[in-house]
Amino acid sequence: MLERYFVKPATVDRIRGNVAGAFIEHYVEWMHSQGYADRNMFRRVPLLCQFGDFAKQRGASDAESALEHVESFAQHWQGLHGKSCRSAEARSKVANQARTSVRQMLELALRGRVQSHRQRKVFPFEADAPGFQNYLREERGLKEDTIERYAHYLNGFCGFLRRTNSASLTAFSPALLAAFVVDRCPGLARTTRRDLCGALRVFLRYCYREGFITDDLSAAVEMPRTYRLADVPRSITWDEVRRMLACVDRRSVVGRRDYAMLLLLVAYGLRGNEVAKLTLDDIDWKRERLSVPERKAGHWSAYPLAGVVGEAIIDYLKNGRPETTDRHVFFRIMAPRSPICSAAVSSAAAKYLHQAGVEVHRAGSHTLRHTCVQRLVDAEFSLKTVGDYVGHRSPQSTKIYTKVALTALREVAMGNGEAL
Repeated sequence: MLERYFVKPATVDRIRGNVAGAFIEHYVEWMHSQGYADRNMFRRVPLLCQFGDFAKQRGASDAESALEHVESFAQHWQGLHGKSCRSAEARSKVANQARTSVRQMLELALRGRVQSHRQRKVFPFEADAPGFQNYLREERGLKEDTIERYAHYLNGFCGFLRRTNSASLTAFSPALLAAFVVDRCPGLARTTRRDLCGALRVFLRYCYREGFITDDLSAAVEMPRTYRLADVPRSITWDEVRRMLACVDRRSVVGRRDYAMLLLLVAYGLRGNEVAKLTLDDIDWKRERLSVPERKAGHWSAYPLAGVVGEAIIDYLKNGRPETTDRHVFFRIMAPRSPICSAAVSSAAAKYLHQAGVEVHRAGSHTLRHTCVQRLVDAEFSLKTVGDYVGHRSPQSTKIYTKVALTALREVAMGNGEAL
């Protein structure tokens, strides 16, 4: 594989003759399989050769012992190549690039795979209130996505406690909790405020039950009042959908992937995470059926595979999807190759909505989901049928789409409304 990137035989011999030569060649093969650009090879291989010499001089004899010298080499590399950097952030980036490349090479040599270098955050209050995460997962039966939202809300509470020097659970009081809600809630949507207060109340009840605090303070956190059917769906017209789809450049790999994802969102009303989790096993080409397992309401759905959607997916599979053993349908374009996430699906939808000049509040994947539901409601399907189609838990979730007659209101807006 080295010969593919380095033309001179002497250069290849010098790399293989390095103390880390075997590791470097294996790492180059991995980067090639993950779709890294050629410039990454030319930038990282000389760096790794210097690390091999650096670690050897300090007594490292194998990959395990070389791990001890990663940080010192990163600082050494920053000292050599960070002198021209104008800011501390830029110098830190130089060290981080060296650190990442070396760690990836050594992890590949030791474990046969490369792990994410992002440090996993400790669950909030794990030291002071242990077991809360397991309580959410096992006793309340919450999904991992919901548990992550609990962690997000409690991390904000932790930050507030640090700013007020009240990090201990014994410092909890109604006044402190009220101050946090007042500090945190401005600028949040109504439903986000409700979820924040709900997560805090669940945490406080758990702490009281387990004896971490002496009083049940959950009642001190008042749930904000929200009203059913208070919002209007952020759907768009079908002409705006066509304009959005016309903005996708289907000649590129990104365009083929995004076009298929957008069609799935608007044709079936899927959520962003449902599109991201689709696998090749969920598409039955012989029976022309699309399955969506593990939906939000705890069930799965099966749809007839529309011709235009199937053609878009086939176009991406043949001319865009990387060759990999992973069964997910949609992948990132940038290396390393990994399945796309729900946030990327929503970002893609927002990108093309903006390009098409479609103005909508909180543009994203749910905009297209709302559009799908609104189109079905306008076609006078029953709420039960519409709810089953898009995976609603109950007809109550679908009622909001009957709140306004969008077609009639648009006619009023365009004229004087006398005919109506």
